Amino acid sequence: MGEAVEFFHSNGFCKVHEESDPNHISSWFEEEIDVDLKWSFALNRVLHKGTSEYQDIVLLDTKRFGKVLVIDGKMQSAEADEFIYHECLIHPALLCHPNPETVFIMGGGEGSAAREAFKHKSIKKVVMCDIDQEVVDFCREYLTANHKAFSNKKLNLVINDAKAELEERKEKFDIIVGDLADPVEGGPCYQLYTKSFYEHILKPKLSESGIFVTQAGPAGVFTHQEVFSSIYNTIKQVFKYVLAYTAHVPSFADTWGWVMASDKPFLIDAEKIDKKIEDRIDGELLYLNGASLFSSTIMNKSVSQTLKNETHVYTEEDARFIHGHGVAFRN
Repeated sequence: MGEAVEFFHSNGFCKVHEESDPNHISSWFEEEIDVDLKWSFALNRVLHKGTSEYQDIVLLDTKRFGKVLVIDGKMQSAEADEFIYHECLIHPALLCHPNPETVFIMGGGEGSAAREAFKHKSIKKVVMCDIDQEVVDFCREYLTANHKAFSNKKLNLVINDAKAELEERKEKFDIIVGDLADPVEGGPCYQLYTKSFYEHILKPKLSESGIFVTQAGPAGVFTHQEVFSSIYNTIKQVFKYVLAYTAHVPSFADTWGWVMASDKPFLIDAEKIDKKIEDRIDGELLYLNGASLFSSTIMNKSVSQTLKNETHVYTEEDARFIHGHGVAFRN
């Protein structure tokens, strides 16, 4: 009789299989990327699991990637390589801005986006607005790398819907960041990817040289048409200058995409970016430098043609979703 192997799923259910190899790892997390594709990794233990008002939340201790945050069944962040995602999310926009002092982060409850923003010497205020108190609370407790960010006096932590929070605020920001979960059907944030939100709520809250940047989902050869190209095309309807860029994130099992936008042009010169990193940033970046930022803006032929030809505009009535479902869909 073989050993029982447990596959832990984010919704709290497990599948158990018989394994004949006694040396085989007995506990795995399994993410369903699509109906015909799954991604799994071995676990040491489950640190936290539960369902908040808005999302399924799981924090895992994995053998390969360290602590891993999973929301609505989707990998959000892994201790071993989250620096790739968060450096790409934060630093290009701040380095392209002439003097970034204020940042508004939509989402970002784990604290990593704020951590990266605080590396810039010019930053005077970071507003982190996350809808889910439970996500923020357990990330603050378990993700030790972000303890300093959460305790930084320049951080203004707000628990609210980012759309409502931006509408209510009178001030403008140099940088607005979309560190949101991927748009899934029944999830809490797909409306923050729409043209109406970008045009009527977000853009008016940017300062004159302001820059908006958002994570934009999977951007691989087989996955970029899920939401990446649509988000890019939607933002093009609102801003004069729009730049897409990508990087491979191992724990996501895919290439990932970001979109940066402004009504001021971007200058991505490798040598000048390196000089800005040296002058503006305290500490050392682990992934991003001038050359890698420049190269990240160059898409392969398949992706670049899709971005060029994309016609879909993201609206509340005509949204695109990646595979998976949020809490509202299951209720």
